[in-house]
Amino acid sequence: MKNVAHRPLWRCPKCKRRFANRNQSHFCGKHDLEHQFEGKPPELRTTYDAVLKAIRRCGPVIVLPEKTRIAFQVRMSFAQLTIRSKWVDGHVVLARRFEQSRFRKIETISPRNHVHHFRLTSVAEVDDEVEAWLREAYAVGEQRHLKRA
Repeated sequence: MKNVAHRPLWRCPKCKRRFANRNQSHFCGKHDLEHQFEGKPPELRTTYDAVLKAIRRCGPVIVLPEKTRIAFQVRMSFAQLTIRSKWVDGHVVLARRFEQSRFRKIETISPRNHVHHFRLTSVAEVDDEVEAWLREAYAVGEQRHLKRA
């Protein structure tokens, strides 16, 4: 079986962002990371930094600041954070539905793509459990869960 992770990425001709799927729906735009933290308590940046550090332990990652969120991508986006005024909301995409009390909501997109929403109120919550979610989601971002003949 050939892993779809070997297919070349498609690049949006307008914004130059790369995607695993050709003509992927998205909003083109240039946003910087610092915009996400303007007027927010510094503890939220510390929480973001802890999540990013955990993701980077998985391997290389593309950080994509967008208008209202920060996405994390390998071949495809596998996690995102939204910096709120008092906490950080986020989600990870897992290849399985993982019922766990720390997830606020789970959306099933397809049989192998389940979006698990969570909230972090302090850097202390970026613990081994969150790191395990991020490792599993990173593999989804690499598309290791998809194989074709």
